[in-house]
Amino acid sequence: MTTGSSYEDAGVSIEAGDRAVELMKVWVDKARRPEMVGGIGGFAGLFDASALKAYDRPLLASSADGVGTKVAIAQAMDKHDTIGFDLVGMLVDDLVVCGAEPLFLTDYIATGRVVPERIAAIVKGIAEACVVAGCALVGGETAEHPGLLGPDDYDVAGSTTGVVEAGQLLGPGRVRPDDVVVAMASSGLHANGYSLVRHVLLQQAGRQLDEHVDDLGRTLGEELLEPTRIYARACLDLARDTTTHAMSHITGGGLAANLERVLPVELDVVLDRSSWSLPPVFGLVAETGGVARDDLERTLNCGVGMVSLTAADDADRAIALLAGHGIEAWVAGTVVPAEPGGGGRVRLVGHHR
Repeated sequence: MTTGSSYEDAGVSIEAGDRAVELMKVWVDKARRPEMVGGIGGFAGLFDASALKAYDRPLLASSADGVGTKVAIAQAMDKHDTIGFDLVGMLVDDLVVCGAEPLFLTDYIATGRVVPERIAAIVKGIAEACVVAGCALVGGETAEHPGLLGPDDYDVAGSTTGVVEAGQLLGPGRVRPDDVVVAMASSGLHANGYSLVRHVLLQQAGRQLDEHVDDLGRTLGEELLEPTRIYARACLDLARDTTTHAMSHITGGGLAANLERVLPVELDVVLDRSSWSLPPVFGLVAETGGVARDDLERTLNCGVGMVSLTAADDADRAIALLAGHGIEAWVAGTVVPAEPGGGGRVRLVGHHR
């Protein structure tokens, strides 16, 4: 006589899911704002929007993203409490480029098998990053997908919502000739281009994550898992306290392509590579894989994680403000009238120091 099948027989453990929720509650409670209503466990996260009454014309901004194949490094190293910084950084720093303050965030974790401690570690990183960014973690979802994902495989994604006063919206319409490009140092690779990085370093060259690399001053795995820098609070201060006209988050596509997204067609930008040194990890990828400079710059941030287009006479104040947030910054270029034949372009000149 055959016995009936259960959800657990199919590979889904409700008990493990419940245990994961209990373990993550302590971290979610740390990522609150006063506007957050209730706690986790409901069908929807609640956020009191009455604060928006203080705005003349509030514009809501939203962003959705993931962390790409960087999760493969976290899985290989069995270290899961930093990947949340990558997720939050990818989300909130897309919002702040228009001047929007991140308000709340939701996450989604899909895994082949719920290991409560691993899920809690992922959420711990997300919650701690939300605290850094100043936004609330109002909820999320953990989904167990046996047969679709391996038992130790997972992926993370999320969405965030923010608000900006319409009259303070940053963007191409504000950019002026002679604005300067204030470059903000990245913390490393952030969470873009890992398909190239893994292909070159791990698959082609066969390097090991526990290998100590002298030029990096640590193991390769530690470098590749370095969390994404979160610029949100610093950039909001920059928008409020300096004459900054636009900002660009340097993610997939690299510095030029992302900066072009905030340029009007009548203006170009000239960037001088000699204004900064290429951090060692980028040189390691280029040299190991024979990656051409153009390909490297189209794929990776090359040491610049965020830029602002700021009035030239406010550049020093902007750099000092960013230093107060622990972010190294420098003038890397200038906004100029477009060349004949079409504008809105970024030209990189010179060579890295």
